[in-house]
Amino acid sequence: MSADLNTILPEILLSVFAMLALVGAVYTGKDKLAPMLTWVTAAVMALLALWIASTGEGTTPAFGGMFVDDAFARFAKVTLLVSAAAVLVMGQEYMERRGILRFEYPVLVALSAVGMMVMVSAGDLMTLYMGLELQSLALYVVASLRRDSVRSTEAGLKYFVLGALSSGMLLYGASLVYGFTGTTLFSGIIAASGEGPAPLGLLLGVVFMLAGLAFKVSAVPFHMWTPDVYEGAPTPITAFFATAPKVAAMGMFARVMYDAFGGIAGDWQQIVALLSVLSMFLGAIAAIGQTNIKRLMAYSSIAHMGYALIGLASGTEQGVSAMLTYLAIYVTMNVGTFAFILSMQRDGEPVTDIASLNLYARAEPARALAMLVLLFSLAGVPPMLGFFAKLGVWQAGVAAELVWLVALSAVASAIGAYYYLRIVFFMYFGAEGAQVDSGKSPVLWALLMGSAAVMVLGIVNLFGVDGMAQAAAASLVN
Repeated sequence: MSADLNTILPEILLSVFAMLALVGAVYTGKDKLAPMLTWVTAAVMALLALWIASTGEGTTPAFGGMFVDDAFARFAKVTLLVSAAAVLVMGQEYMERRGILRFEYPVLVALSAVGMMVMVSAGDLMTLYMGLELQSLALYVVASLRRDSVRSTEAGLKYFVLGALSSGMLLYGASLVYGFTGTTLFSGIIAASGEGPAPLGLLLGVVFMLAGLAFKVSAVPFHMWTPDVYEGAPTPITAFFATAPKVAAMGMFARVMYDAFGGIAGDWQQIVALLSVLSMFLGAIAAIGQTNIKRLMAYSSIAHMGYALIGLASGTEQGVSAMLTYLAIYVTMNVGTFAFILSMQRDGEPVTDIASLNLYARAEPARALAMLVLLFSLAGVPPMLGFFAKLGVWQAGVAAELVWLVALSAVASAIGAYYYLRIVFFMYFGAEGAQVDSGKSPVLWALLMGSAAVMVLGIVNLFGVDGMAQAAAASLVN
């Protein structure tokens, strides 16, 4: 038992911290402590990420295989913890200035991070569901944190209702899988399902589980919550939705598909490929007409999850490695982009209208250049790091003989480039008009410039991320 507890120690420590923070805040000055608590929570997450990255080795199952600590889980945990810490830090001043920084916010983010960590380490359907619900329940609350806003309340309610529906589909699929295999352990499921074509009942269970998982990664046609929740939630919370939960959901997706259904990859490969195509094209086309930058980023995230799914659909170690590298680069791009969006204001009020960036480069040339680099990277323009992220999943797709999928993704990428370059056009060649100012936050400036620098300097060796992703993929697929 002590070995099992040692394996799950990072999750225990973060849970205990969240509970102590909750009790401490209730019995002291409540919201007066919120700014400090936000920074402390971010620091705890960063330290946990450092600890997980530096100490773990090999594959260690715990609680009879219900929880697995391997290189794949550690890669996902480090990525999601670092991104959650970055989002907490960059949103603190914004939320405090607008009177919506409650002490519950960092506590809920910490608890959702615990759920995410459990999701990517799940070795059993019940563990998976526990992690998923812990993450989801915290996210439903933070989406509607601005209680006096109709949009924010609507965002939380819509996310909750549709999230409950997706959880129901996932549970129904899990019950069918259990009925046909007689076990909830992934190791038992993969042994019972065997190789080759799956029985129809098991296949139905896999399809329902895929639907539930697709909702969590905003894959089409289970994406309908994303634009409204991104627009309605306070911007720092939107930034959180666009980063850590995406890594956790894709990690969970890969864990279930390979650990539980790896023997019948031929049965689910085409479904994942279809989800990928639909997501890439809807994300690319629907974003073209958007005038709100947060809604645009919602459709952008749908498209990017489509590209990441190419790696998953490949059904190979190379595909999983490319997907993990893609997610790490995607999260970095989004942290920088949302740091820019958070700095957009006029007369102290937040601005999200794309047209307000007209001739922004004249007033803020350095910020405009950094945003240009990030937008080019999001569009996949070489030689930015975003191009190499797409190149990795394309190579995996071609190696897995999914040439048609790669060809369609190249078309979707060309369409999607339009709405990113449209923002660049506004910043450099737009019409005269009322301009936004950028505030003076050193944290937002540092994150914007830092992520832009990574997009340029990372092309040398990807800071070693690809090597770590390969090791992580090897531990999952083999």
